[in-house]
Amino acid sequence: MAKRENFTSRAGFILSCIGAAVGLGNIWMFPYRLGQNGGAAFLIPYFIFVLILGSTGLITEFAFGRKFKGGSMTGIRTIFNEKNKKGGLLVGLIPVVGLAGVFMFYNVVVGWIMKYFSMSITGELFSIDVNTFFQGFAGSSETIIWDFIAIALTLIIVYVGVTKGIELINKIIMPALFIIFILLAIRSLTLPGAMEGVKYLLTPKWEFLFKANTWVMALGQAFFTVSLNGCGMVVYGSYMKKDFDIPRSALSTAILDTLAALLASFVIMPAVFAFKLDPMAGPPLLFITMPTIFKSMPGGSIIAIVFFLSLLFAAISSTINMLEGPVEALMSQTKFSRKKSAMIIAAITFILSIPLNLSMTTFDNFTNLITIIISPLAVLIVFFVFYYMYDNKKILEEINSGASKNFGNGFLKFAKYVFAIVTIIVIILGVMYGGIG
Repeated sequence: MAKRENFTSRAGFILSCIGAAVGLGNIWMFPYRLGQNGGAAFLIPYFIFVLILGSTGLITEFAFGRKFKGGSMTGIRTIFNEKNKKGGLLVGLIPVVGLAGVFMFYNVVVGWIMKYFSMSITGELFSIDVNTFFQGFAGSSETIIWDFIAIALTLIIVYVGVTKGIELINKIIMPALFIIFILLAIRSLTLPGAMEGVKYLLTPKWEFLFKANTWVMALGQAFFTVSLNGCGMVVYGSYMKKDFDIPRSALSTAILDTLAALLASFVIMPAVFAFKLDPMAGPPLLFITMPTIFKSMPGGSIIAIVFFLSLLFAAISSTINMLEGPVEALMSQTKFSRKKSAMIIAAITFILSIPLNLSMTTFDNFTNLITIIISPLAVLIVFFVFYYMYDNKKILEEINSGASKNFGNGFLKFAKYVFAIVTIIVIILGVMYGGIG
């Protein structure tokens, strides 16, 4: 059996985890959620949830992966076998299928980004009617080729491996992404009228703290922003060395992911207000609102290229993790090589995603099923199997291995009784609200 790959450095591991966590939700969802739910006041519940719940989820997924030197399927099957329980394979499939589902719909959107990136390079972006173009493009057969290119690009990186592919590319594109965000934010803040956008983001409306919706949306944003799905971060955790500090890595990932979301807010909202456009446009913010701004902004042709490049960096760093989860699962359960497994998973997900390209209704329904039900259910499964079926002493030993500060039974109780209950609440609220993450 081939020796299992590891991340070569703590920095490489953390950058890869940040890459997995920083995605399109940070860029199109966080800015308008922040403004819509009380501005700076929204940050209070958000920081509480992301630092406590987000970090707890990451610690668990990292420890689960490192303990069993495999993804969630390996860990779940191992524990089921130790307890002489049947159904480990079926239960272990749920997180893998869930992450494969995210990979499918997410790459449809990455394909849209690639199309807009290419149009910004050729100049076509400035000759189209951005409103009618997006409506005609999304949900059409033209998106299939772009979806294919997006999956192929991710496949190349995962195909190469953990060290030379995943870790190396994240060491390059994540620092580049933060630099681009900073430069774009500076440009956005210098636009006439941009300060109205800053006020929208940062003026605290304290009355929103007394509204249930504010806390619900903060919970959803915090839960999903660090990429908790019961599979992807478990796999990254399985590539951790024993001397890596799990709690510190989890906290670093949560903090830097939040910083990326705040930077994205200062890229988008000042420009939106400067041009008097809708700050709560959601996903169309990227494909209608921002192109409208670029067409009117001095130097907009260059800024458009840089902006869509930053979106591409954020998206690809996430899709790498989404593909790696199912690929590792296939490798662990068969004798297939990494290259063969990556090609099989990429081919299957591309074929299955074709209907998502052709119908926005199908796309929306599938996305809701995965994000509202399956992904949080997968998180709950990993937590239940780890904390309720496995030895607590061994769990703490794994979490504390390499850690600067040791965790005790208090953390286990919080994970078992608080986080698990909150995850159930996230599923219920997701159904009630039609999605909160």
